[in-house]
Amino acid sequence: MKRTSTRLADGREIFYYDTGDGAARAFPDTRPLDASATPSSSEVRRDPLLGDRVVIASHRQGRTYHPPADACPLCPSTRGRASEIPAPDYEVAVFENRFPSLAGDTGRCEVICFTPDHRTSFAELDEERAALVLAAWSDRTADLSAREGFQQVYCFENRGTEIGVTLAHPHGQIYAFPFVTPRTTRMLATVAAHRERTGGNLFDEVLAAERAEGTRVVLETEHWTAFVPYAARWPYEVHLYPRHRVPDLPALGDAARAEFPRVYLELLRRFDRLFDRPEPTPYISAWHQAPAGEGRADFALHLELFTIRRTADKLKYLAGTESGMEAYMNDVRPEDAAARLREVASA
Repeated sequence: MKRTSTRLADGREIFYYDTGDGAARAFPDTRPLDASATPSSSEVRRDPLLGDRVVIASHRQGRTYHPPADACPLCPSTRGRASEIPAPDYEVAVFENRFPSLAGDTGRCEVICFTPDHRTSFAELDEERAALVLAAWSDRTADLSAREGFQQVYCFENRGTEIGVTLAHPHGQIYAFPFVTPRTTRMLATVAAHRERTGGNLFDEVLAAERAEGTRVVLETEHWTAFVPYAARWPYEVHLYPRHRVPDLPALGDAARAEFPRVYLELLRRFDRLFDRPEPTPYISAWHQAPAGEGRADFALHLELFTIRRTADKLKYLAGTESGMEAYMNDVRPEDAAARLREVASA
């Protein structure tokens, strides 16, 4: 993998990732952007009752919203139309978000573009490109985790207007939080309590139990296991674990890293075959990684992939019990969801 780093006109960093060494990517950003106009007004507030952190980022009200394809800011720049990516072509590109939720002392937000092709999706990439995306996720995780003040790195993809995506180009995001997120904090507390009570690792035991029970396993290979969790919150939700526990993406072994593209692309393609609809299935794909501080030894890197679609013509909206009380109600039995995801396997 080759990484080329440069800066946009307003000083934001941009990185190009290539499978080979021959590509020239350090093209200048010719846009008249003002570095002093880059938003940095995010504020992190603590909920006094729950202890959770909430990010206030009012400047994001003016971010780009559903531009036409010929004005997409994530496509390569062309003569007469400069985008966020100055190069006329790229394989994978990562840059600091122009409208970040987290900026300055409150963290950092990056955009990762999986392909220059506006009309495709991650599921349609080949294994070589998926491997390059994994390498970029790992590199950005290592870089951001080493920076002072960043406590947790979160790589994720939102796909589909139903999810709330405002840019159609295939892309994801990478957040560096100045705090450990509430979900990870709860996981760490549960895992620590289990360790103190039993001496075992809860992540390892959950994975072993799912593999042994089998009814919720969707896909299993030498180095990865994908399963629908016993208490799934979403109609179709899959958790993907490496068979050997590691805390984060940079710690993945070579064998698991080599096998990941085939496994992940198969899962995404199964999601697209779940429903008899012409458009791709909306989903959120989220990497859960250990924070930079305590808890790394017991944490297990894993990916959680889920869709808000519950049938071909129905969406799963968060109801009052879920949005108001975080008491989830799932319309699809996890065992049935797993069976359906096995049915739509590639031939």
